[in-house]
Amino acid sequence: MVYDVAIVGGGVTGAALARRLSAFELKTALLEKAVDVGFGVSKANSGIIHAGFHHCPGTLKAKLEVQGNMMYDRLHEELKFPFKRNGIIVAAFTINELKTIRKLYEQGVANGVSGLEICGADRLFSLEPKLNRNVVGGLYAPSGGVIEPYRFVFALVESAMRNGVELYTEFEVAKVAIIDGIFEITSQTGHAIQAKRVINAAGLYADRVSAIFGAEKFKLRVRKGEEFLLDRNSPACPGHVIFPVPEKDSKGMLVIPTVDGTVMLGPTAETVEDREDLSTTGANLEMVFLRAARMVDGVSRRDIISSFAGMRPVMDGDDFYIARSDVVPKFYQAAGIQSPGLTAAPAIAEYIRKIMEKDGMEFIPKRNFDPVLPEYRKISGPSPEALDALIRQDRAYANIICRCEHVSEAEIVEAIRKGHTTLDGVKFYTRAGMGRCQGGFCSFKILKIISRETGIPIEDVTKRGGNSRIVSNRLGAEHIREYDYA
Repeated sequence: MVYDVAIVGGGVTGAALARRLSAFELKTALLEKAVDVGFGVSKANSGIIHAGFHHCPGTLKAKLEVQGNMMYDRLHEELKFPFKRNGIIVAAFTINELKTIRKLYEQGVANGVSGLEICGADRLFSLEPKLNRNVVGGLYAPSGGVIEPYRFVFALVESAMRNGVELYTEFEVAKVAIIDGIFEITSQTGHAIQAKRVINAAGLYADRVSAIFGAEKFKLRVRKGEEFLLDRNSPACPGHVIFPVPEKDSKGMLVIPTVDGTVMLGPTAETVEDREDLSTTGANLEMVFLRAARMVDGVSRRDIISSFAGMRPVMDGDDFYIARSDVVPKFYQAAGIQSPGLTAAPAIAEYIRKIMEKDGMEFIPKRNFDPVLPEYRKISGPSPEALDALIRQDRAYANIICRCEHVSEAEIVEAIRKGHTTLDGVKFYTRAGMGRCQGGFCSFKILKIISRETGIPIEDVTKRGGNSRIVSNRLGAEHIREYDYA
């Protein structure tokens, strides 16, 4: 089969593209080099839905950020991913910083952001009591919010696949041949597919993918950001996303109440050469904590439960690079998608679709397109009556696997049956292992369930694919116990 479109990259941009194209009579393939989607740049995203005031009018970032922001309510209704419009506050601590607040406000108004408000200290404290009392004023954007980025990517891809998109994981593009106008794309393992058109949404490696296809030559700069996660019981958890006044190369170090109740601090912004360096440092932890404590009361090192780093692909000029290739016909670039790429992703997908339409591609709406995913069933949140009904349907909902995040065996089984067969895949789908103990109590239970459901020996189950095995030696005749609910 020759696909109409192949999308290279299964992060949030590629996932949004796959879902958008699934609404049309097209044969579409999504190619992801990792063992699961969302395991690259998107995995370490801060999860903020930006309002649209940080970027200059006229840039693609500004245009698509505002458009994307307005698309999330409908997407949330259809796809059921965790999302909350809790608003954004930019806190100023000096009179000079208030000048920047005015500039941000004017940019936001020019970009079409609704509801922006320049606030004095009293107004800010009435909105957010957790703010440090040294705040002198700031900006309030009620349209901002937070999202669970990995669940968003999973939901987009699940919806796309239910509507006909084919997903190829562990498909790292190695070489490309163009024969009679058809792309033949071969992976590192020798698997090949053919497509009439290709979209490069390869995130951190979009420059290398472009080179493999013989298209534009450019070099992505890699900006590393370290972030630190606080326990859900931290007194530093604000009701809004708290920004400082932005710095030259970043929006600054934030205090982010995640959609699931924990608190994230960061990120840092450091240009690095090694695209795989995800280490964190004590020095950056200290810097982030000091800056967070300047903005919000109650920040304590005792509440930290995890640290991680993510990479952001940066183009020269600092804007998105979204365009039809001028070198290779029917090849389209979606590169340099850093912040606010998560916010903009749905709008990026539609923007590229329109570019392809102008390039002669026909888009016939699919009559049987179903935009709605089934309700995600979980034991945290429902009323006692609803929980009792769940358990009557499936006794596995009564078996608590992750005590910190209150995740049942049934939820873990659902994640596995939807294709998430690594420890990280299950964690990102269910939140099992994301709580205070960071998987100390539940990881081996999850390994056993993955092994039971897939037939993969426990010692061959990985954290995130490749050589990331959890168990280093053979376990022999380890018995995978079936739970008895009698």
